[in-house]
Amino acid sequence: MDFLEEPIPGVGTYDDFNTIDWVREKSRDRDRHREITNKSKESTWALIHSVSDAFSGWLLMLLIGLLSGSLAGLIDISAHWMTDLKEGICTGGFWFNHEHCCWNSEHVTFEDRDKCPEWNSWSQLIINRDQGAFAYIVNYFMYVLWALLFAFLAVSLVKAFAPYACGSGIPEIKTILSGFIIRGYLGKWTLVIKTITLVLAVSSGLSLGKEGPLVHVACCCGNILCHCFNKYRKNEAKRREVLSAAAAAGVSVAFGAPIGGVLFSLEEVSYYFPLKTLWRSFFAALVAAFTLRSINPFGNSRLVLFYVEFHTPWHLFELVPFIVLGIFGGLWGALFIRTNIAWCRKRKTTQLGKYPVVEVLIVTAITAILAFPNEYTRMSTSELISELFNDCGLLDSSKLCDYENHFNTSKGGELPDRPAGKGVYSAMWQLALTLILKIVITIFTFGMKIPSGLFIPSMAVGAIAGRLLGVGMEQLAYYHHDWGIFNSWCSQGADCITPGLYAMVGAAACLGGVTRMTVSLVVIMFELTGGLEYIVPLMAAAMTSKWVADALGREGIYDAHIRLNGYPFLEAKEEFAHKTLAMDVMKPRRNDPLLTVLTQDSMTVEDVETIISETTYSGFPVVVSRESQRLVGFVLRRDLIISIENARKKQDGVVSTSIIYFTEHSPPMPPYTPPTLKLRNILDLSPFTVTDLTPMEIVVDIFRKLGLRQCLVTHNGRLLGIITKKDVLKHIAQMANQDPDSILFN
Repeated sequence: MDFLEEPIPGVGTYDDFNTIDWVREKSRDRDRHREITNKSKESTWALIHSVSDAFSGWLLMLLIGLLSGSLAGLIDISAHWMTDLKEGICTGGFWFNHEHCCWNSEHVTFEDRDKCPEWNSWSQLIINRDQGAFAYIVNYFMYVLWALLFAFLAVSLVKAFAPYACGSGIPEIKTILSGFIIRGYLGKWTLVIKTITLVLAVSSGLSLGKEGPLVHVACCCGNILCHCFNKYRKNEAKRREVLSAAAAAGVSVAFGAPIGGVLFSLEEVSYYFPLKTLWRSFFAALVAAFTLRSINPFGNSRLVLFYVEFHTPWHLFELVPFIVLGIFGGLWGALFIRTNIAWCRKRKTTQLGKYPVVEVLIVTAITAILAFPNEYTRMSTSELISELFNDCGLLDSSKLCDYENHFNTSKGGELPDRPAGKGVYSAMWQLALTLILKIVITIFTFGMKIPSGLFIPSMAVGAIAGRLLGVGMEQLAYYHHDWGIFNSWCSQGADCITPGLYAMVGAAACLGGVTRMTVSLVVIMFELTGGLEYIVPLMAAAMTSKWVADALGREGIYDAHIRLNGYPFLEAKEEFAHKTLAMDVMKPRRNDPLLTVLTQDSMTVEDVETIISETTYSGFPVVVSRESQRLVGFVLRRDLIISIENARKKQDGVVSTSIIYFTEHSPPMPPYTPPTLKLRNILDLSPFTVTDLTPMEIVVDIFRKLGLRQCLVTHNGRLLGIITKKDVLKHIAQMANQDPDSILFN
């Protein structure tokens, strides 16, 4: 009896913290597709099934776009309201944030548009006074108290319900997309807790952003919705194509940048990105952006928070300060990665990691206490970036726009360069202090046990540095317009320098320095700001920051965190340049015990169960006999265990002495012998093999491009050994003088 004619539940699936076999998954999907196509010619119902199967991918993208867009809108609105809650409450309706509260007010003037009787600070509510030292202390105390409450709630929820909801999620998503399995990382609880705690973490005023975690949220949506479709539920490779598109939708709603999202998924997170996935990512990003635009979370009928409206042309000489900003971005990126990884390693290896709640509360308390006295650190980071990108108009009341006005306003809309007033000088000092605080505190914040993105803090660091440089350049051009570098293009009374543009370029440079993105970064930046004329400055800064940061350390922040966590991620961008051979890497080595193999027709159930219980290998080569060592195929440990258990339950007479056959036909058995067990169906008959003299650079390439789990090594047709993905990663680490034992998973 061959009970394996029926598919067994569980065969062909994978254990947690294991790598999928891309070749096997793709082959299974091709078989499934071929079967549906052949059946579609037989009946109308089968044809309808075939059409619905082809359409299911697009329907899934539509659902992912709708769900991730809706969640992003909810997160944006909630975070805006809870951020303002730290400073006061709207008596006209507690659900209004500061801006909406004063929109509805009839007692507000344009100059004092932030002040209206309906909005009460905590000092007005508690002691009925808004001015004076005591009122300031009450507001200070309430600000710190709310920040601590939000942070405590966030870290407690993560710790209690979904430990995987912490961090940005992008390093793990990169690893999952490369074929690794982390069960629960994209599950229902992670989605619910990440959505709630992301709002709390952003509202607490910590130096973190919601953009990276929104990619994780979108991928959770994609993974959960995959379970509604058989085609994606049962095939890990197909599911990863969906997750690539979901990542694009996540960036699309995080920044309001649908094309940037598709490019981000292609450049930064995806491992396997066929053309079909590109189109589907484009569609998912489009639907997500459309959904977010319909919700209109910022109330300005735009997708983005940082829309800019300066259209002054930039001049060739300005490429010099733009490149300086690129150098600054690269230096900051390299410094941040080194210090943050050192701190995260300390957290993993010392007692510090055992007290995540205390760590979050201490960092939040320090951040809130230092942030309140300075208006630029007190406001949310997104608002700060928005203000730094802003070009000063006539009606701007911000301190950054407090220039002395020596000009005639009848000339038109554009304001000439002007001497800085007292407000600008005081703003410069405050921004310099903000820069120092952001640089230092972000190092300790990223990687704590709460959802924390890195995009917004990095952009803030760059935007502050850019604005400082921009104002410096503007004043230089104003007072020294007769200098040789200025006189050809900057006459007195002209609008030569736009400080907001420098902030924009600085933000791109710092984000590029930390993440090493280039193409997607520039596209995200111009979609984010609408500044199409400034593509060249953005490209120059992004490229310079990547070169500088690469010179100081090859890895971006996400790759560094993947290596810190020991995930088996084979980086496609790096070349393997060493002259080693497959025999130098394979197991077993020269003095090791022989390779554990199964024979095709001479082992009993008991023999196989003994091998399974005594070893921890993920699979076993099957050979003709131990003497010949001629290879037949490869069988996975999990499939063996499930098949034997199933046979004991369902097939009469299978006992420990039953012989297991991996051959096509079993020979006739003498009477009274226990029935045989045929396991040909779970055998992979085409495992990848290389000879012992194959150069390792070819082996590494095979593993990268085909997404293999393991590769068998032969010599003159005889089986010699096996190379797993973990062996390849350990070998690469060893060759780069790194600790090979840091690779924890296979």
